[in-house]
Amino acid sequence: QVQLVESGGGLVQSGGSLRLSCVASGNIASILNMDWYRQAPGKQRDLVASVGNAGTYYVESVKGRFTISRDNKNSVYLQMDSLKPEDTGVYYCNVRTAGDWREAPSGYWGQGTQVTVSP
Repeated sequence: QVQLVESGGGLVQSGGSLRLSCVASGNIASILNMDWYRQAPGKQRDLVASVGNAGTYYVESVKGRFTISRDNKNSVYLQMDSLKPEDTGVYYCNVRTAGDWREAPSGYWGQGTQVTVSP
């Protein structure tokens, strides 16, 4: 059992920055991988970034602009710089107790945090 709470979203202009946080509670010792997903209006929920024992992963569209980090305990962060309107969406945290970003997400989700980037 893992519970997740995301925070840090907001409204920024193009080129601005935000830092998202996700705090996990419950059986955090079982967490092997922590991910950020994004769901834009009318789009599916897609992986944005991931961090695990083997390192980090970023979707091509955010490379060089986003940085994922983890405190190795119960929190994961997403530093988002040089934001673009296409980054707009609800950002969700997902954690895995097995595997990594190459597999389907687990059933552990937070409620999401809204990020809106104005042009």
